Amino acid sequence: MTADDPLDDPLDVTPAGPALPLVDAVDAVDAVGPAQPAAVAVAMADGSAPREQRGIQSIEVGGQLLLALAHQGRPLALKDLAREAGMSPAKAHPYLVSFGKLGLIEQDGSSGRYGLGPLALQLGLISLQQYDPLRLATPLIEDLARQLGHTVAIAVWGDRGPTIVRVAEPASPVHVSMRHGTVMSLSGTASGWLFAAYRPRAEVQGLMLAEWATGLAMPLADDEVEARLAQVQRDGLAVAVNLTVSGVSAVAAPVFDATGALVLCLTAIGPTPMFDTGSGGPIGKALAECCLALSRRLGWALPSATGNESPIA
Repeated sequence: MTADDPLDDPLDVTPAGPALPLVDAVDAVDAVGPAQPAAVAVAMADGSAPREQRGIQSIEVGGQLLLALAHQGRPLALKDLAREAGMSPAKAHPYLVSFGKLGLIEQDGSSGRYGLGPLALQLGLISLQQYDPLRLATPLIEDLARQLGHTVAIAVWGDRGPTIVRVAEPASPVHVSMRHGTVMSLSGTASGWLFAAYRPRAEVQGLMLAEWATGLAMPLADDEVEARLAQVQRDGLAVAVNLTVSGVSAVAAPVFDATGALVLCLTAIGPTPMFDTGSGGPIGKALAECCLALSRRLGWALPSATGNESPIA
């Protein structure tokens, strides 16, 4: 089925069987973490014992100042910045002078506080341009499917609404299958409700009215729609229980970019008797944590200017 096909039978419960190829191989990108010691273990291509790769310890020590500024998200006085980086002001100052010459850090002339400089901004913008949300998310849904024992899919916003673009199925005896290219109902699926909560209201209302007119989902009163959308924004998750298909439930979580825009969602789906839809349950928690990590890698940190922020943090 393609994204232009009608919404007929997008889901089915599949018994055990040989796994089918799901997605093309994608290079996994390691998550950014705290600075490591100067010697780092590097695996050898021939499978032999890893060798240690030498680094420059002074760069890693000074890098703690950059990490502290990024973590705080605001300019800091020398003593406060040094404390956050775990060093004395006297030790921190020479690093700040060098970083200032490079443009990584700049000092405010009036307050004397240190903040990230123009080069740091340029590096951040280039990094964001290099990050493809779909490429980053694809290997993660394979791990989630194995961890949860349920099918996990990636949905993006298409011309006709939320569209499934990647699917990972578990090896469990009974699971729900989803088709690539399926356009999901806005008011009948977890993916739909999640996107509806962060899309313009006029757009959402038009699409919902269209699908109600064709019988793809049950019509809802305006106040019920608004209540559901508010709950999705409040919980940071969308839940669907026996909506489009009886006996099938799903939970969806959002991934935001640096502007606070919803770029994709991760949706777990499974047979209702075996599927925990609670926001604090293992499925909702795993999805929320994964989406939060993805959002942060895409530069999301603060609530969006529209106020439609996600509480996943």
